[in-house]
Amino acid sequence: MREIRESSVPRGSVAFWFLGQNGFLFKTSEGTVVGTDLYLTNSCAATAVNGMDMSRQVPVLIPPEELDVDLFVCTHNHQDHTDPETIERLRHKDTMSFIGPHPSCDVFGRQGIESGRIAPIWPDHMVEIRDVKITGAFALPTDDTDLNHCGFILEFGHAPRIYMTGDTAECELLASAGRHKPAMIISCINGGFKNLSHDQAAMLTAQVKARVAVPCHYDMFADNGANPHQFEAALKLRAPGVRYLAPAHGERVLFD
Repeated sequence: MREIRESSVPRGSVAFWFLGQNGFLFKTSEGTVVGTDLYLTNSCAATAVNGMDMSRQVPVLIPPEELDVDLFVCTHNHQDHTDPETIERLRHKDTMSFIGPHPSCDVFGRQGIESGRIAPIWPDHMVEIRDVKITGAFALPTDDTDLNHCGFILEFGHAPRIYMTGDTAECELLASAGRHKPAMIISCINGGFKNLSHDQAAMLTAQVKARVAVPCHYDMFADNGANPHQFEAALKLRAPGVRYLAPAHGERVLFD
């Protein structure tokens, strides 16, 4: 966390770090740090059903107690995206703003976040804090336990826009994110539980006309994983010319 806070980001760029599943940390040129879907515990292991292995496969690189972000953002309230244990253990949560669809906002409130620091978001609604703009994008829920999924259009100062799909099933309306002209797409690719498959994610990449594609949601659980190289291969067929980028966990990436 200290490395991230001390990291310098040039104007017109955004730095980001992949922490596993749909968890990312982004840092703007003005120093604002944004966390998305930060799952920093092993809480899902205790909720697994029917003998599924939902123990985390990715090391916790930043314990919740050490997390220091300005915006804590969630796409939906599934536990590996809005994790009550992560939120409960935050030591710096009095300095953060918390953003997500209303079910995630309910989780924030139950974990002691004051209502004045919670900002709900939904498709086509924008939340602007400091030099960050987050616009909700359409996402099709994958089951009836949460019908309020969102994707995000992320704008960090003057850096290129990023489209994060969040968890979503395939739907022609996903291509509507293309009107925001994202330069990068960060997409789930695991194909399990109705999420986009590697091939569907590659087709979406072509539809939104991104120039860089980053896979996610393939690495955290043994029983809900995928091989990201299948996405790389699908891009060659569905979106030739798009750059495939799969950062290692904890690796700093500079995007401009």
